Amino acid sequence: MLVKDIMKTSVITISAFATVREAMLKMREHNIKSLVVNKNNEHDAYGLLTYNDILKTIVAEEGDIDLINVYDICSKPALIVSRELAVKHVARLMVTMGIHRILVTNANELVGIITMNDIVSAILEMADAMD
Repeated sequence: MLVKDIMKTSVITISAFATVREAMLKMREHNIKSLVVNKNNEHDAYGLLTYNDILKTIVAEEGDIDLINVYDICSKPALIVSRELAVKHVARLMVTMGIHRILVTNANELVGIITMNDIVSAILEMADAMD
């Protein structure tokens, strides 16, 4: 099974210059736990902003959600994999690095995202099909 077989292709993105408030509103609007931070130019890297990044900033550091920009707190560069990679390698990478989501690219362009939940769901579907 390849990444392209189970990845989510609808990815919600945000500008690096958006405020944390804008990011939180977008996450709530789309009922998601992370946003992909757009590249600023073709030589830049994608970033990833998660609930965890936001909570660490506004709770632990007492940050103001209207004064902090996404680029201040996102993970950048985000970890990316090819859509042609075997899922077992992505699962191993997630477990080893302790991460839950990885961006998927094709020819250095964003085409999706794969999460630990996507992988577990695919495994369960395969197990159900074998019964």
